[in-house]
Amino acid sequence: MRTSIRTAVALAVLLGMGATGCAGGRTTQDLPPAPADLTGRVRLVAYAGCDEMTEGLRQAAARNVTSWGFAGNMLYAADDVATAKRAIPEQQYGQQPHSTTNTHEAGVDEPDLVKTDGDRVITVNQGVLRVVDATTRKVTGTLRLVADDQLWAQADLLVHGDRALVLFEGGGIIPFGASDRARVGPGGPRYVLVDLSGEPRVLGAMTVHGQHVDARQTGSVVRLVVRSQPEIAFPPAKPDASEKDLLDGNRKAVLSAPGDAWLPSYDVESGGVHRTERVGCDRVSHPDEFTGTSMLTIHTIDLAAATPFGALTPIAVAADGDTVYGTASSLYVTSNPRWWDARPIDVLPAPGSSAAAPTPNVPPERTEVHRFDVSAPGTPRYVASGSVPGRLLNQYSLSEYDGHLRVATTSGAEVSGAATSESGVHVLDAGTLTQTGSVTGLGRGERIYSVRFMDGLGYVVTFRQTDPLYTLDLRDPAAPKVTGELKITGFSAYLHPAGEGRLIGVGQEASAEGRALGTQISLFDVSDPAAPTVLSRFHQKKSGSEAEWDPHAFLFWPATGLAVLPLQNWSGGGISGSAALALRVGDREITTLGVVSHPRSRATGGFAPADPGIRRSLVIGDDLWTVSDAGLKVSDAATLADRAWIPFS
Repeated sequence: MRTSIRTAVALAVLLGMGATGCAGGRTTQDLPPAPADLTGRVRLVAYAGCDEMTEGLRQAAARNVTSWGFAGNMLYAADDVATAKRAIPEQQYGQQPHSTTNTHEAGVDEPDLVKTDGDRVITVNQGVLRVVDATTRKVTGTLRLVADDQLWAQADLLVHGDRALVLFEGGGIIPFGASDRARVGPGGPRYVLVDLSGEPRVLGAMTVHGQHVDARQTGSVVRLVVRSQPEIAFPPAKPDASEKDLLDGNRKAVLSAPGDAWLPSYDVESGGVHRTERVGCDRVSHPDEFTGTSMLTIHTIDLAAATPFGALTPIAVAADGDTVYGTASSLYVTSNPRWWDARPIDVLPAPGSSAAAPTPNVPPERTEVHRFDVSAPGTPRYVASGSVPGRLLNQYSLSEYDGHLRVATTSGAEVSGAATSESGVHVLDAGTLTQTGSVTGLGRGERIYSVRFMDGLGYVVTFRQTDPLYTLDLRDPAAPKVTGELKITGFSAYLHPAGEGRLIGVGQEASAEGRALGTQISLFDVSDPAAPTVLSRFHQKKSGSEAEWDPHAFLFWPATGLAVLPLQNWSGGGISGSAALALRVGDREITTLGVVSHPRSRATGGFAPADPGIRRSLVIGDDLWTVSDAGLKVSDAATLADRAWIPFS
């Protein structure tokens, strides 16, 4: 899920505007389930058997089902794509120095549309995986993974040695060469394992029932996080049915549903054999408080195993989740509070009636946090659950350090621009997820736009009309404190470390009224936590960058100070394609190196031409590689002079 908090806020505003005339008619029984309050230490329990699991989930779900069912008209606020490495990119497999995917934590890889080991560049776009030799700049392998009419399928990669896992996050993916009738699996996200040792070939695949949340890889081990809802057929609504009748019917359906309705299923294709499996009752756990309306499943796949899909042992937790943050030893899954919108048809007081419409009980705005121990290569261990007030922006709002988890949230911002909103950082004991300390009151009337934690320090940007950059001292987990504040126009949507005492901000310049004016790259001096300053700024009017919401799109090469990011120009109310902006970030100044663009392809075979807009960039040796749907371009990393064009034809 890659919906930013700003997108979700905008949706909430639109929904709120559309529901103004009738929201008062909503009844309390129509509200979807409130999140569990996991404030204190939570006892984690595995079910003793299927009967105990079924009854526990039935009772919890019956208490939380509404006349809409489970989902109603919910909108989830999920994480922006995570990303951006704290450490200097390091060489892994290849012989040449090379950049890696910009990730949140060093040593924990994240899915992206391009990977390199210094010897090869591996990409997946429009359903085709390609392997390119970095020395000869030739395509050495091609594998089509979906049918021609599914070129829209968004996919990402995780790679270890000569194995690649291709992640199709959307449902309904049909393997290349298969007919619709030959479709296998429950139609959810599809994960395809590819052998790269020769001409690329499929080794196996898994299709899961549910929604892809995210994935993390440590070494050769991949953890896939999926969420699902119970498969319960609710009775059809009769035109004259009352709200109470609808609710009673749904509760009866829940209380009579079999245990399998909650157990997540997945389909595996391996060694020419298809099999369908479910998570066993003995692999399902639950915290003390849970709604019974959703299930989190973690699948473990070892890319180095002889048969990665041979013996899968996923675990499931009766909880929800939308944001994933991982370290070498921990995997955190959090669930943001949900926004509510009015029902399509509300029950209004009878004409002439003096009765006041009931006021809905809006659930508390709390973010649930679940931690899993992934220090061993096998099945993860469910460790603890807890909660903090407010809402996360994305995975960068989380950071584990010295036995504690720091969580940055915004509270009271259900409606964009709410004057009552404020932000804070909550410090939790990583072993129990109970609160150790907190600092609140940041950015009153604003919300968080970016967060970065680096060892014992933290940086939080809030915004409404100006951009306060707060510096925080988090070395004492029981007494975190704000040490400095810098106010400038505009905001930073992503923060990236740039050496000792330096921080790069990627975002937008803004007017005094808070209106975005175009891409802004800032270089901050944070060497004195009590007095952060801005050293240099780059501003491109009427432009934006994918790096603002997806840090995978941002490249920083510390060896030379090279920073590269996609840049889209706004023209005529729209976006006119993107090029790669290259900057040189020095100790005190940002200078412009130039722009790289890709040639536009001609339409062939009745299909629209590939988009030449640049999405990603990477460094191999003294080459700068840029990636678009149209192909790969190799440029001189120092001068941007063209060296090669590799079209995806």
